[in-house]
Amino acid sequence: MPRTQTKRALTTIAAAACMLTLAGCSAGSSGSPSIQAAGISSQGTGKVTGTPDTLTVVLGVQTQAPEAQAALQDNSQKATALIDTLKSKGVAAEDIRTSELSVNPTWEPTGGRINGYQVTNQVTATLHDVSQAGTLIDAAASATGDAIRVQQTSFSIADDSDLRAEARSRAVQQAQAQAREMADAAGVKLGKVRSIVEVPPQAQGSQNPYMMRNPGDMMRADAVPIEAGSQELTVNVAVTYDID
Repeated sequence: MPRTQTKRALTTIAAAACMLTLAGCSAGSSGSPSIQAAGISSQGTGKVTGTPDTLTVVLGVQTQAPEAQAALQDNSQKATALIDTLKSKGVAAEDIRTSELSVNPTWEPTGGRINGYQVTNQVTATLHDVSQAGTLIDAAASATGDAIRVQQTSFSIADDSDLRAEARSRAVQQAQAQAREMADAAGVKLGKVRSIVEVPPQAQGSQNPYMMRNPGDMMRADAVPIEAGSQELTVNVAVTYDID
C-alpha cells in the first residue's frame, strides 16, 4: 500500500477509536457520565385471609386384569360411571376433565414375568360448593368401588381480586413505613416514589392431600368430612424513594 494511503487509513482508525471512547464516557444526554441518584429502597409484605370456595379434586380410576384389553374395558366402564356420578351430583360438564390415561404391565414377585396389566385414568373435577365435597367423593367411591383413588385435592378462591388489592395496599403501606424509619435514622427527608415493583411469590404447594379410607367403609359411613378452613394470600412489593 502506498505511504499516503497508509497514513490516511491510520488517521481514520484513530478518529473512530476516539469517537468510541467519547461515546462510552458520555452516557447522559448532557455529555457527562450519568450517576444514579441516591435513594432509599424498602420492601413490604401484605397478608390477607379468605375462605376458599372452590375445591379441585383429582380422582383416579385404577383397574387390573391379565390382559390389557380387559383392564382397559373395565377401566372405561368405571371411569364412565364416575363421570356420570359427578354430573348427577351437580358438577357441570365444563368442570370435569379426564387426563393421564396409562397402561402398564404388572410383574410376578419372582421370576420377572408379566402377569397382567394395570390401567389408570384420572378425572379432575372442580367443585364450587365445598360443603358437598364429602358427599360427592362418597358417591364416587360407591360408583367405582375399590378402583377409586383420591390422588389430590386443592382449595382455592374463585375471585380473589378484592383480597389481592387489600394485600397490595398493606404491602405498600409497610414498605412506606420502613422507608420513613430508614430516612429518619439517616437524618434525611423521604422524597417521591421512584418505582414500585410487585415481587413474584415463590412457588409454594397449595395442595391439601386427602387420604381416602377404605371404599367399603365409606359406603357404610357418613359423608367424608372435608373442611376448607382459611387460605392466606400474600403480596410482596419493593419500593424505591428519592431523597430530598
